[in-house]
Amino acid sequence: MRKQRRSFTIEFKREAANLVIEQGYSLSEASMAVGVGETALRRWVSQLKSEYQGITPNGSKALTPEQQRIQELESQVKRIEREKEIPKKGYRALNVGFDEVVYLIEQLRARYQQHELLAAFELPRSSYQYRRKQMHRVNPERERLKRKVKEIHTTSRGAAGARSISGMLKLQGESVGRYKAARLMKEAGLVSKQLKRHRYRLAKKESLIVGNKLKRQFNVSAADQVWCGDVTYVWSGRRWLYLAVVLDCYKRRVVGWAYSNSPDTQLTITALRMAYESRGCPKQVLFHSDQGCHYTSRAFRQQLWRYQITQSMSRRGNCWDNAVMERFFRSYKTEWMPYEGYSSYAETASDIAAYIKYYNYQRGHSYNGYMTPALAEAV
Repeated sequence: MRKQRRSFTIEFKREAANLVIEQGYSLSEASMAVGVGETALRRWVSQLKSEYQGITPNGSKALTPEQQRIQELESQVKRIEREKEIPKKGYRALNVGFDEVVYLIEQLRARYQQHELLAAFELPRSSYQYRRKQMHRVNPERERLKRKVKEIHTTSRGAAGARSISGMLKLQGESVGRYKAARLMKEAGLVSKQLKRHRYRLAKKESLIVGNKLKRQFNVSAADQVWCGDVTYVWSGRRWLYLAVVLDCYKRRVVGWAYSNSPDTQLTITALRMAYESRGCPKQVLFHSDQGCHYTSRAFRQQLWRYQITQSMSRRGNCWDNAVMERFFRSYKTEWMPYEGYSSYAETASDIAAYIKYYNYQRGHSYNGYMTPALAEAV
C-alpha cells in the first residue's frame, strides 16, 4: 500500500523550527520531539533564519507573518501588472497607428501625468514630442493633394479607393502611390465603398442556339471587334426600370444603351442600334451576351444578321463568361446608385445617363491604366 504524504501547517513548521533557533534543541532532538524527519526540519530552520534576516522566500510559503504579508503584496502587484497588460496588448492588436496613439495621449493628458501615459503606451518622450509638433503643423503641399483626393472621391460618389485615386492622380502629373493615397484618404476621413464577396455557381452548359465563341477573351487589340451586352433592372420608386447596355471590350467604353419598363427584345434592339450607328456601322463585330430571351429571340438575331454581326453567348448561369458586363453593372450599383434608391422613373433615367457620361469621360478604369475609356480610346 502506498504511503500517504503528510502535510503540515505554517504554524507547525514555524514552532518546530523555533525549537532549534530559540530553545536550543538539536536537529535530532527537535525532530524526535515533533515527529518530523531531520531533512524537512533542517529546511524549515534554514528558511526561518532567512526570514528573520528579512529575506523573502522564493518558491515556498513564508513562515513569519511579516514575510507572508510581503508575499501577498507581491502577488497583488503581479496580478495588477497582468491586468494592465490585457488592455495594452488588446490595443496593440487593433493595429492602431502612431498618430492615433499620440492623439489618445493628448486626450488623456487632462486626467493623467504625461510620463505615466508615455510609460503605459511604451512611447519614447522624444518621439511623442516630435509627432505632436508635426500633427499641428500645416503642410500646404499635403493639403493640396488632400483636396484633389477629396474631389476624386466625391466625384465617384465615394467609390474610388486608394488604387483608383493613385492612378488618376498620376495621370494628372502627381507622384502619389497607392499607400500615400491611402494615408491621404485616412487623414481626410474618406472610406471607399466595399463589397462582400459573392459565391457563384459554376455552369458549363452552352446555348443550343449559338455557342460561347468569345470564351472570355475580353482583351482585344482594336475597337469594334468585340461588343458585350447585358440587361439589368433598377427600382425606380414604384416600378422596375430595365437597362440594356452594349460595351466595347477594347477600352471598356459604353457604346450603346437603352432603358424601358419592360425587359423585352425591343429594349436590347434599341441599345444595339445605338451602338451600331454611333460607331459608324462597323462590320465583323462579335456580339457576346448571356442566354436571356431578349437575346435569343428571333427579332434580335435577325437584327444581328442585318448588321452582319456574329453572335456569341455565355454558358447558362455562368456570370464569368460575361464578366465585363457584370463588372460594369456592379460598378454602377455600388459606386453610383443611391443607397436608398430612386424616387421616380424620371430620376432613375436621368441618373443612369449621368453615370454613363461619368463612366466614359471621367471615371478612371484600371484596365486602361486609370485613363477614362474615352481618353484611352483616343490615345
